[in-house]
Amino acid sequence: MLKNIHHIAIICSNYEVSKKFYTEVLGLNIIQEIYRAERQSYKLDLALNGNYVIELFSFPNPPKRVSRPEASGMRHLAFAVDKLEVTINHLNQNQIISEPIRIDEFTGKRFTFISDPDDLPIELYEQ
Repeated sequence: MLKNIHHIAIICSNYEVSKKFYTEVLGLNIIQEIYRAERQSYKLDLALNGNYVIELFSFPNPPKRVSRPEASGMRHLAFAVDKLEVTINHLNQNQIISEPIRIDEFTGKRFTFISDPDDLPIELYEQ
C-alpha cells in the first residue's frame, strides 16, 4: 500500500519570510513556484537532496496554528543532520535560536528544536 511520504504541506502567514527561511536558511531547493491568482496564493515546491519534501502555501489571512501547549494534529517536522553544533551555528548566524540540546532516551541520539517563522516546531535530529 503506502510506499513513502510524498510531501508535507505547510501554510505560512508571510510568504516571502517563510520562503527565505526554508530556502536560504534551511537550504531546501526550489522545484517550482506557482502563483494561483484565483486563490491569491503561492505554492512553492521544495526539495531536500533532490527529493520533493515540502509544499509551502500562502493564503490571505490564514488562522494561527495552535502550537504550545501541544495540540492534537501534527506535532512537528523533523530533519536529520550530520553535526548538530554545525547546524545550530549556521542557524544562530541567521538569527534562529535553538532550544538546548537533548538526548533521546531510547536511541542516545542528540536533538534540538527550532521554530519556523509561523512557530511550527522543527526538530533537528543528529544521525
